[in-house]
Amino acid sequence: MTGCEYKPVPHNHDEFLAAMSEREGFTSAYAALEDEYRFVRELLAARIRAGLTQEEVAESMGTSKSAVSRLEAGGKHSPSVQTLRKYAKAVGCDVEIRLVEKTSRCASPAKNSSVM
Repeated sequence: MTGCEYKPVPHNHDEFLAAMSEREGFTSAYAALEDEYRFVRELLAARIRAGLTQEEVAESMGTSKSAVSRLEAGGKHSPSVQTLRKYAKAVGCDVEIRLVEKTSRCASPAKNSSVM
């Protein structure tokens, strides 16, 4: 078919955020999802560093490209720890899960603390 050539639309995320931040309620809604957005960016960055496509990650995980796409899109999909481990292994990473006290996020760890 002629005229059906793929032409990606350029996207400047910083400009997009600046424009959207003028909408009422956008800034607080975006901030509420900050951790999720950061996590999704981390997934994408790991896959890109590994030089892999979604198809290649899916094959390594034993799943479909659409499952990897949903994982990387964030949103309503909440992956299991097992799924995150499979993804991490596929892109050459490990998973590290931590609970961080809200009151001490910026404080240094206690000198006599221990991990069990």
